[in-house]
Amino acid sequence: LALSSLSNTLAVNNSGRWWGIINVASSTNLLTDSKNVQLVLDPSLQLLSRKQRKLIRQNPGILHSVSSGLQSAIKECKWQFRNRRWNCPTSQGPNIFGKIVNRGCRETAFIFAITSAGVTHSVARSCSEGSIESCTCDYRRRGPGGPDWHWGGCSDNIDFGRLFGREFVDSSEKGRDLRFLMNLHNNEAGRMTVFSEMRQECKCHGMSGSCTVRTCWMRLPTFRAVGDVLKDRFDGASRVIYGNKGSNRASRVELHHLEPENPAHKPPSPHDLVYFEKSPNFCTYSGKTGTAGTAGRFCNSSSPGLDGCELLCCGRGYRTRTQRVTERCNCTFHWCCHVSCLNCTNTQVLHECL
Repeated sequence: LALSSLSNTLAVNNSGRWWGIINVASSTNLLTDSKNVQLVLDPSLQLLSRKQRKLIRQNPGILHSVSSGLQSAIKECKWQFRNRRWNCPTSQGPNIFGKIVNRGCRETAFIFAITSAGVTHSVARSCSEGSIESCTCDYRRRGPGGPDWHWGGCSDNIDFGRLFGREFVDSSEKGRDLRFLMNLHNNEAGRMTVFSEMRQECKCHGMSGSCTVRTCWMRLPTFRAVGDVLKDRFDGASRVIYGNKGSNRASRVELHHLEPENPAHKPPSPHDLVYFEKSPNFCTYSGKTGTAGTAGRFCNSSSPGLDGCELLCCGRGYRTRTQRVTERCNCTFHWCCHVSCLNCTNTQVLHECL
């Protein structure tokens, strides 16, 4: 969805609350981006911090990029967990991800990592596309590169994306407790995943299509690739505790740190996701924990995996029903320029958790 087409709030901050960016020029806290689309912050919702608003004003055009990155993160979260008991549910309200963001579990770790990665990825790409006035392509890679290729072209500006993401996203975290350290760690893990998954892309030059020499640049991964990596790290996340070296000689950063709960385990790397408490029971509805339960979810009766009816329905059983679906089919393109299709009706068998 395009930012300019929305009339309600559309972006979330790292804590899961709506940022309140809306397309109505009716408030004193008016922000205008490079496309002259007037954007204001809904004063009835969670406002951006002073630092975040300053960053937006200093980088005309970046507000659209931030919003796009957050929407990509929500979409990717839902895709990665579509077959799990917790399927990254969202709602229209001040707490888009619900109460889960106030916990210290694996799911919270993934939310923070994927939203941080979304902002970094979108901003870095927007720089190379010329959508942000304060940044451009990364032109530092220039000149010789190898025997049959050289650096050139327009590399995605991952350094600007990471720097802005760190300044913008991390500024909403306050305190020095375990939750603060966990959130900052997972934010950075998301950004580092985008950086580490960048790949070299090249274009051939030469007579008659030959590839005697190539021009190469660095390209961002697809956001699906970022989501896949972070999902793997979710499955292997490290449970941590609050560490304190207790030394006056230690710096403030070194003094407070994360340690593995099990002393036999290695400390988490900067790429790992970390958590400090057990996930709630996602099988049943609970207003206290904010879990929706799996009742009414569709499952795969033939799958032994997490999407199977036995696991997804938590042993409660399921009901089976059929529905008739009419779709366009057998489409033919006619020159020029018309597409004709038939209507095909199929019967689908659906299995729904009790």
